[in-house]
Amino acid sequence: MAVNNIKNIIFDLGGVILNIDYHKTANAFKELGLTNFDELYSQFQQNNLFNDLETGNILPQEFINTIKLVLPEKTPTTEIINAWNAMLLDLPRQRIDLLSRVGRNYRIFLLSNTNKIHYEAYMAYFEKEYQLSFNDIFEKAFYSHQIGLRKPNIDSFEFVLSNSNLDKKETLFILP
Repeated sequence: MAVNNIKNIIFDLGGVILNIDYHKTANAFKELGLTNFDELYSQFQQNNLFNDLETGNILPQEFINTIKLVLPEKTPTTEIINAWNAMLLDLPRQRIDLLSRVGRNYRIFLLSNTNKIHYEAYMAYFEKEYQLSFNDIFEKAFYSHQIGLRKPNIDSFEFVLSNSNLDKKETLFILP
């Protein structure tokens, strides 16, 4: 397929646009007392609690309450949220500028495995840092916790194609 056939670009968020470090969250939870966090969650695998959070099958409070069951008694909710969000780093200005330039020649979209806790954190960061709405960069943004589907399952990609009337032969998906 020639590159000149590409009309649409779907970007992943974490590791492509937003810098992330899964080890920071693992270390933060270990500091809170959850010593086996790596067995429960990593970039490449996770148990159902995390899958359910990322697909919107449970609310953030249910996630937090479940995590509290394996942490020392009276661990504050704010510390759990901070530990969970520790993986979220920065979103460099040059990437925003690049997206803006790319968006002049292509239809651009976002498809991200994320959850409401992370979503609220990076949206607030972006608005504070750039005084813009992050979603306005894209023609449309798709988040796993909102659409109930997550990568790498093909149905998440097909959902974006169908919802946006995209031809897969004309669409590039950029992953980390």
